[in-house]
Amino acid sequence: MAADPLHYVETALRHLLEHDPHFAGMYETVGPFRLKVHRDRFRLLAKSIISQQISTRAAKAISARLRERLRPQRLTAESVLSVPQTVLRDAGLSPQKCRYLRSLAEMVTSGEVDLRSLHRLSDEGVIEHLTQVPGIGRWTAEMFLIFALGRPDVLPVDDFGLRLALQQREKLSRLPDRAVVRELTQPWRPYATVGTWYSWQWLGKIRSRIG
Repeated sequence: MAADPLHYVETALRHLLEHDPHFAGMYETVGPFRLKVHRDRFRLLAKSIISQQISTRAAKAISARLRERLRPQRLTAESVLSVPQTVLRDAGLSPQKCRYLRSLAEMVTSGEVDLRSLHRLSDEGVIEHLTQVPGIGRWTAEMFLIFALGRPDVLPVDDFGLRLALQQREKLSRLPDRAVVRELTQPWRPYATVGTWYSWQWLGKIRSRIG
Protein backbone atom coordinates (compact mmCIF):
# COMPACT_ATOMS: atom_id res chain seq x y z
CA MET A 1 0.00 0.00 0.00
CA ALA A 2 1.28 3.48 -0.84
CA ALA A 3 2.64 5.35 2.16
CA ASP A 4 0.56 8.39 1.16
CA PRO A 5 -2.57 7.47 -0.81
CA LEU A 6 -3.28 11.19 -1.36
CA HIS A 7 0.08 11.95 -2.97
CA TYR A 8 -1.70 13.23 -6.09
CA VAL A 9 -3.52 16.15 -4.44
CA GLU A 10 -1.22 19.01 -5.48
CA THR A 11 -1.24 17.81 -9.08
CA ALA A 12 -5.02 17.45 -8.92
CA LEU A 13 -5.49 20.98 -7.63
CA ARG A 14 -3.39 22.42 -10.45
CA HIS A 15 -5.38 20.37 -12.96
CA LEU A 16 -8.74 21.52 -11.60
CA LEU A 17 -7.69 25.16 -11.46
CA GLU A 18 -6.58 24.96 -15.07
CA HIS A 19 -9.49 22.99 -16.54
CA ASP A 20 -12.58 23.90 -14.50
CA PRO A 21 -13.53 27.60 -14.66
CA HIS A 22 -15.62 27.29 -11.49
CA PHE A 23 -12.97 25.65 -9.36
CA ALA A 24 -11.02 28.75 -8.33
CA GLY A 25 -14.12 30.15 -6.65
CA MET A 26 -14.85 26.84 -4.97
CA TYR A 27 -11.28 26.60 -3.70
CA GLU A 28 -11.44 30.15 -2.34
CA THR A 29 -14.66 29.34 -0.49
CA VAL A 30 -13.54 25.98 0.92
CA GLY A 31 -9.81 26.35 1.43
CA PRO A 32 -7.18 23.56 1.51
CA PHE A 33 -8.01 19.95 0.74
CA ARG A 34 -8.61 18.16 4.05
CA LEU A 35 -9.89 14.70 3.19
CA LYS A 36 -8.65 12.12 5.70
CA VAL A 37 -8.21 8.48 4.72
CA HIS A 38 -9.82 6.07 7.21
CA ARG A 39 -7.49 3.21 8.13
CA ASP A 40 -10.19 1.12 9.84
CA ARG A 41 -11.90 -0.30 6.78
CA PHE A 42 -14.40 -2.54 8.55
CA ARG A 43 -15.58 0.28 10.78
CA LEU A 44 -16.06 2.57 7.77
CA LEU A 45 -18.25 0.00 6.00
CA ALA A 46 -20.15 -0.77 9.20
CA LYS A 47 -20.91 2.91 9.72
CA SER A 48 -22.03 3.16 6.09
CA ILE A 49 -24.54 0.37 6.70
CA ILE A 50 -25.72 1.99 9.94
CA SER A 51 -26.19 5.35 8.17
CA GLN A 52 -28.42 4.10 5.37
CA GLN A 53 -31.71 6.01 5.05
CA ILE A 54 -31.46 7.81 8.39
CA SER A 55 -30.18 11.22 9.41
CA THR A 56 -26.54 11.85 10.22
CA ARG A 57 -27.52 12.66 13.79
CA ALA A 58 -29.40 9.38 14.23
CA ALA A 59 -26.54 7.40 12.67
CA LYS A 60 -24.02 8.95 15.06
CA ALA A 61 -26.23 8.14 18.03
CA ILE A 62 -26.64 4.51 16.97
CA SER A 63 -22.92 4.15 16.30
CA ALA A 64 -22.12 5.56 19.74
CA ARG A 65 -24.55 3.17 21.45
CA LEU A 66 -23.14 0.23 19.51
CA ARG A 67 -19.58 1.09 20.53
CA GLU A 68 -20.74 1.34 24.15
CA ARG A 69 -22.40 -2.09 24.04
CA LEU A 70 -19.36 -3.72 22.46
CA ARG A 71 -16.89 -2.42 25.05
CA PRO A 72 -14.20 -3.28 25.91
CA GLN A 73 -14.00 -4.55 22.34
CA ARG A 74 -13.83 -2.18 19.39
CA LEU A 75 -16.23 -2.27 16.44
CA THR A 76 -14.71 -5.14 14.47
CA ALA A 77 -15.97 -8.11 12.51
CA GLU A 78 -15.07 -10.36 15.41
CA SER A 79 -16.82 -8.24 18.03
CA VAL A 80 -20.01 -8.03 15.95
CA LEU A 81 -20.12 -11.82 15.71
CA SER A 82 -19.28 -12.30 19.39
CA VAL A 83 -22.51 -10.76 20.65
CA PRO A 84 -26.13 -11.85 20.15
CA GLN A 85 -28.24 -9.96 17.67
CA THR A 86 -30.19 -8.44 20.55
CA VAL A 87 -27.14 -6.31 21.36
CA LEU A 88 -27.22 -4.84 17.87
CA ARG A 89 -30.98 -4.31 18.10
CA ASP A 90 -30.64 -2.62 21.49
CA ALA A 91 -28.21 -0.15 19.94
CA GLY A 92 -30.95 0.90 17.54
CA LEU A 93 -30.22 -1.14 14.43
CA SER A 94 -33.19 -2.38 12.43
CA PRO A 95 -33.51 -6.14 11.83
CA GLN A 96 -32.41 -5.62 8.22
CA LYS A 97 -29.32 -3.64 9.20
CA CYS A 98 -28.47 -6.28 11.79
CA ARG A 99 -28.48 -8.85 9.00
CA TYR A 100 -26.37 -6.62 6.77
CA LEU A 101 -23.81 -5.91 9.51
CA ARG A 102 -23.52 -9.56 10.51
CA SER A 103 -23.24 -10.62 6.86
CA LEU A 104 -20.37 -8.17 6.42
CA ALA A 105 -18.69 -9.47 9.59
CA GLU A 106 -19.11 -13.09 8.52
CA MET A 107 -17.72 -12.46 5.02
CA VAL A 108 -14.74 -10.55 6.43
CA THR A 109 -13.85 -13.16 9.05
CA SER A 110 -14.20 -16.00 6.53
CA GLY A 111 -11.94 -14.20 4.06
CA GLU A 112 -14.63 -14.03 1.40
CA VAL A 113 -14.24 -10.28 1.63
CA ASP A 114 -10.58 -9.36 2.13
CA LEU A 115 -10.49 -5.73 3.24
CA ARG A 116 -6.71 -5.77 3.72
CA SER A 117 -5.92 -6.44 0.06
CA LEU A 118 -8.54 -4.28 -1.63
CA HIS A 119 -5.96 -1.62 -2.45
CA ARG A 120 -4.49 -4.06 -4.99
CA LEU A 121 -7.68 -4.03 -7.07
CA SER A 122 -8.85 -1.52 -9.66
CA ASP A 123 -11.69 0.83 -8.76
CA GLU A 124 -14.23 -1.37 -10.50
CA GLY A 125 -12.64 -4.43 -8.92
CA VAL A 126 -13.16 -2.93 -5.47
CA ILE A 127 -16.78 -2.10 -6.29
CA GLU A 128 -17.42 -5.61 -7.58
CA HIS A 129 -15.80 -7.16 -4.50
CA LEU A 130 -17.73 -5.08 -1.99
CA THR A 131 -21.15 -5.17 -3.62
CA GLN A 132 -21.31 -8.93 -3.09
CA VAL A 133 -22.05 -8.05 0.56
CA PRO A 134 -25.77 -7.65 1.28
CA GLY A 135 -26.53 -4.01 2.04
CA ILE A 136 -23.52 -2.61 0.18
CA GLY A 137 -24.34 -1.01 -3.15
CA ARG A 138 -22.28 0.90 -5.66
CA TRP A 139 -22.53 4.24 -3.84
CA THR A 140 -21.24 2.75 -0.58
CA ALA A 141 -18.38 1.10 -2.46
CA GLU A 142 -17.55 4.43 -4.11
CA MET A 143 -17.43 6.10 -0.70
CA PHE A 144 -15.04 3.35 0.39
CA LEU A 145 -12.83 4.11 -2.61
CA ILE A 146 -12.71 7.76 -1.58
CA PHE A 147 -12.53 7.60 2.21
CA ALA A 148 -10.67 4.31 2.79
CA LEU A 149 -8.42 4.04 -0.26
CA GLY A 150 -8.10 7.68 -1.31
CA ARG A 151 -8.50 6.83 -4.98
CA PRO A 152 -8.06 9.91 -7.19
CA ASP A 153 -10.76 9.54 -9.84
CA VAL A 154 -13.99 8.45 -8.17
CA LEU A 155 -17.15 10.06 -9.53
CA PRO A 156 -20.28 9.01 -7.58
CA VAL A 157 -22.82 10.08 -10.20
CA ASP A 158 -25.79 9.14 -8.00
CA ASP A 159 -24.61 11.10 -4.97
CA PHE A 160 -27.27 13.64 -3.99
CA GLY A 161 -24.80 16.13 -2.54
CA LEU A 162 -22.69 16.16 -5.69
CA ARG A 163 -25.75 16.54 -7.92
CA LEU A 164 -27.11 19.37 -5.77
CA ALA A 165 -23.76 21.17 -5.78
CA LEU A 166 -23.60 20.96 -9.57
CA GLN A 167 -27.16 22.22 -9.85
CA GLN A 168 -26.31 25.20 -7.62
CA ARG A 169 -23.07 26.19 -9.28
CA GLU A 170 -24.38 25.74 -12.84
CA LYS A 171 -27.73 27.39 -11.94
CA LEU A 172 -29.71 24.48 -13.36
CA SER A 173 -33.49 24.33 -13.02
CA ARG A 174 -33.38 20.74 -11.76
CA LEU A 175 -30.95 18.15 -10.44
CA PRO A 176 -28.65 16.85 -13.19
CA ASP A 177 -29.04 13.22 -14.19
CA ARG A 178 -26.12 10.84 -14.57
CA ALA A 179 -25.30 11.88 -18.13
CA VAL A 180 -25.27 15.57 -17.21
CA VAL A 181 -23.15 14.91 -14.11
CA ARG A 182 -20.59 13.12 -16.26
CA GLU A 183 -20.62 15.93 -18.82
CA LEU A 184 -20.22 18.71 -16.25
CA THR A 185 -17.42 16.92 -14.41
CA GLN A 186 -15.44 15.80 -17.44
CA PRO A 187 -12.87 18.61 -16.83
CA TRP A 188 -12.08 17.02 -13.46
CA ARG A 189 -10.86 13.74 -14.86
CA PRO A 190 -8.62 12.03 -13.82
CA TYR A 191 -9.08 13.73 -10.43
CA ALA A 192 -12.83 13.47 -9.88
CA THR A 193 -12.38 12.60 -6.21
CA VAL A 194 -10.93 16.04 -5.47
CA GLY A 195 -13.62 17.78 -7.51
CA THR A 196 -16.30 15.79 -5.71
CA TRP A 197 -14.90 16.56 -2.26
CA TYR A 198 -14.73 20.28 -3.03
CA SER A 199 -18.30 20.16 -4.33
CA TRP A 200 -19.53 18.66 -1.05
CA GLN A 201 -17.64 21.20 1.03
CA TRP A 202 -18.64 24.14 -1.16
CA LEU A 203 -22.31 23.16 -0.96
CA GLY A 204 -22.11 22.98 2.81
CA LYS A 205 -20.52 26.44 2.97
CA ILE A 206 -23.06 28.18 0.77
CA ARG A 207 -26.01 26.49 2.48
CA SER A 208 -24.75 27.55 5.90
CA ARG A 209 -24.51 31.12 4.65
CA ILE A 210 -28.08 31.04 3.36
CA GLY A 211 -29.50 29.28 6.39
